[in-house]
Amino acid sequence: MSFKHNFFVRSSFFLYVLSFFMTSCGSKKDVVYFQDAQNFETLVDKSTFVPRFKVDDVIGIYVSTLDPEASAPFNLFRGSEEGGFAPEQVDYIIDKDGEIDFPVVGKIKIVGLSPEELRLMLRDKLKVYLKNPIINIRLKNFTVTVLGEVNKPGTYQVNGEQITIFEAIGLAGDLTIKGMRTNVLVIRDFEGTKVYNRIDLTSKKSMLSPVYYLTQNDVVYIEPNQSAVTSSTLDNRASIAISVISILVTSAVVILTRN
Repeated sequence: MSFKHNFFVRSSFFLYVLSFFMTSCGSKKDVVYFQDAQNFETLVDKSTFVPRFKVDDVIGIYVSTLDPEASAPFNLFRGSEEGGFAPEQVDYIIDKDGEIDFPVVGKIKIVGLSPEELRLMLRDKLKVYLKNPIINIRLKNFTVTVLGEVNKPGTYQVNGEQITIFEAIGLAGDLTIKGMRTNVLVIRDFEGTKVYNRIDLTSKKSMLSPVYYLTQNDVVYIEPNQSAVTSSTLDNRASIAISVISILVTSAVVILTRN
């Protein structure tokens, strides 16, 4: 066997091996949600999720009755109409003791309460002042943060009292093809204590997870899958591969020229 033939055989084998490792194949199991869900299958949502207030939450509370003058002392506003602007209602921030300072009533502890529980508490405290008050409560700082392998990572404002992890991911433009769907991390804060939970989005059981419904200030992190890790490794080696290929091509040209 001539040197020329031997060179091309070895070069071809090297390039084949190199191209094999430079390419990767994926599976539907890596990217499809709810893979184990069957046609016409029903899954009863037994979740007892109820949003509850945390320290540093910002809450809007508005009290109204048939007599606006009677309920006025229980609603705080800043500014006046004299400047040409409508007065802005003052929100309440839950302090480190879990309390807010409510007009007339004074300090009340609300951390850990749900909006409905707070509504009932205020209605009970205000019954000596007002007749049949209507109390509207809104959590103003309900945000969730989605990071990692999503198309639009960021912090998103939630309108309403609840949001599922899939709705949050939808706000972030869904996972990229490189996002690991089987091991999504949710970081939750309970009065200064961080709790880490993981959820498999490819299983229908994800809808029964304790983190299926997100709470205010939850952080959802999508880590890269093996394909992304492999791609990153190959990218780092790309320059070496290109150099090797260049050397082989140059050597081949030299050999062909001499022969």
